[in-house]
Amino acid sequence: MGSVELKSDFISMKSISVIIPVYNSEQSLPLLVDRLKSVLTDSCKPFEVILINDGSSDGSWETIVSLSARFPWIQGINLMRNYGQHNALLCGIRQAKHDLIVTIDDDLQNPPEEIPRLLAQLEEGYDVVYGTPQAQQHGLWRDLASMITKMVLQGFMGAETARQVSAFRAFRTDLRDAFRQYQGSFVSIDVLLTWGTVRFSSVPVRHEPRTLGKSNYTFSRLLMHAVNMLTGFSILPLQVASFLGFACTIFGLCILIYVLVTFLVSGNPVPGFPFLASIIAIFSGAQLLALGIIGEYLARMHFLSLGRPPSVIRNTTTIRKGETSLE
Repeated sequence: MGSVELKSDFISMKSISVIIPVYNSEQSLPLLVDRLKSVLTDSCKPFEVILINDGSSDGSWETIVSLSARFPWIQGINLMRNYGQHNALLCGIRQAKHDLIVTIDDDLQNPPEEIPRLLAQLEEGYDVVYGTPQAQQHGLWRDLASMITKMVLQGFMGAETARQVSAFRAFRTDLRDAFRQYQGSFVSIDVLLTWGTVRFSSVPVRHEPRTLGKSNYTFSRLLMHAVNMLTGFSILPLQVASFLGFACTIFGLCILIYVLVTFLVSGNPVPGFPFLASIIAIFSGAQLLALGIIGEYLARMHFLSLGRPPSVIRNTTTIRKGETSLE
């Protein structure tokens, strides 16, 4: 990439694994691979591209097999079913063989030509670098859901870093040692990376409009991902429930004082069914909210005790003497 000059010493010493979760992207994959080939052959050696088919319902896996046959540096992984983007990424991260890892979406909205900018920022001593879109090409609800997710991440990464988070990231492969033993079925790559480092950075990158297919990340899915991050990696909801219980207790004491003072001053109890019904509704709602939060944590413990894996591989493409075969 002409606009970014990488120091040759850094690039010559580092090899790169590019990890791409794939879902219903048979049309965009050949274009993405062609652009990656141009960028990676100019940037570093050796390199690999890992394509993880996350339960696609189209011909994505057949396309991955075909691409693996054409390019010996492509490895395909076919998961048993759809596990979600972050679970697929974790599977690819654990298969990576090189010094640096780059994750990128399969929809061509993250230009592969921006990868050298992320690598150049890693050279400055950071462990994780995000490619932050200069202007996102998403709809209103997708942007709103992304904002909620980033607000959740602030508790793990700090406000400034969380605002820069994106699926386009580069980081040092050594960081995966921090979550090597993680086996939970609820995965957030960005949270797991905080287990290994606090040295995050970001660079502004182009974000192109999607021309092929449609996004599978709806508002509800992103909102559920935020909930999973909170209950799977943080005790903040339990702290909120404790605070809510304390606040309701104080509120109840204030109501009791109000009732007693009214009775002592006027000689009559506080009249009105609406008053009583409102108080009951407030306390019942608080109790149900606290029980719901506790239930979410119990569900996480239940799934963890079942040993439910983040993902299961059906088959892979393996390169032998320049040929591609299925295991």
